Amino acid sequence: MIKVIHIITRMDRGGSAQNTLLTCHELSEKYELILAHGLSLESNMTDREKHSVDKRIEKAKERGVRVIPIPSLVRRIDPVQDLRTFFSLWKLMVHEKPVIVHTHTYKAGILGCWAAKIAGVPIIVHTSHGHVFFGHFSPLVSRLFLMIEKLTAYTIDRMVALSEGERNDYIAFSISKPDKIVKIHSGVEIDRFLEAQVNIEEKKKSLGLNPESLVVGTVGWLLPVKGPMYLLKAMVILWRSHPKIRLVFIGKGELENELKAEAFRIGISDRITFLGWREDIPEVMQILDIFVLASLNEGMGRVLVEAMSLGKPIVASDVGGIPDLVIHGKNGFLVPPKNPERLAKYIKILIEDKDKREKMGQAGKEMASHFSKEKMVKRIAELYEELVTHKNI
Repeated sequence: MIKVIHIITRMDRGGSAQNTLLTCHELSEKYELILAHGLSLESNMTDREKHSVDKRIEKAKERGVRVIPIPSLVRRIDPVQDLRTFFSLWKLMVHEKPVIVHTHTYKAGILGCWAAKIAGVPIIVHTSHGHVFFGHFSPLVSRLFLMIEKLTAYTIDRMVALSEGERNDYIAFSISKPDKIVKIHSGVEIDRFLEAQVNIEEKKKSLGLNPESLVVGTVGWLLPVKGPMYLLKAMVILWRSHPKIRLVFIGKGELENELKAEAFRIGISDRITFLGWREDIPEVMQILDIFVLASLNEGMGRVLVEAMSLGKPIVASDVGGIPDLVIHGKNGFLVPPKNPERLAKYIKILIEDKDKREKMGQAGKEMASHFSKEKMVKRIAELYEELVTHKNI
């Protein structure tokens, strides 16, 4: 079996980690797979969250995936730890002699690709899971990262973009030649959502929500790049005319306390529910009547596929890979980022039109199958086979 090493900065509840683990799990029967990852300390997971991630890692191990923690692999810039990580990865590759190294996310990509190149790995693939050229850092830091990524691109045989928007950005920023960039959508375990059975009224009650109230919500990291503050501002506008609507945040992150403080300051804390990360996401998402993703930048937004599979109409930012998933006027609405007024406008349209909610939700449900885990895994396997054949390995 061809040996493949996957490398990612952290294993947590985020989309990039779940996507990488899913890829390893599903490809383990066809390839000899190793997953190297950081300790994820910066994710600040609770014991319960860590247990959830560990359970998924154990399932991958049961399928034959070898999992190797790299303690020095951290998300922040740390010259000492980064140098240790580079040598740890280089030694791993020299010892294991993989045919393919597939890196994920920015830090693991930079260090892993250069370590693979110097170790003489025949095939190097990188998936950034959304670039960091805007929306994450200051313009100066973003330009620095852009320069580093351009240099690293010379080591890579193929860059995987999660969407057409991400692919176009790589081309526009001259990161790599178009023929080296392949689009493979992030795969979603759609069956897990379709099979989830829940009494929505009872679920709402269990979460302290009025069963009669319409619920607007989002799922994901409460970080600046995800735009949760813009969603809150949009809801403040909506509450002037629709005070009974409820807002639900599912997820956690550095903005959680700031969001709560702002809600308290305005006097609308009783209209918002913070649920943190949950094990029962497929069930909890069913209480949402409208799903909103107000991101400033998004590689794809696989959580949108999850919402679509449950028949939820969507309002989302017109950025990155989101237009691959949301067709304006068909399964949801696209709005400019950082624009609470436009967010409020389209959420209001859906609140006031039940028929439109249902039609858009059904359209999204029909579209969701295009983004299944099976299709993603098939495309990745085809990519590996194409590269192996091209290199005569």
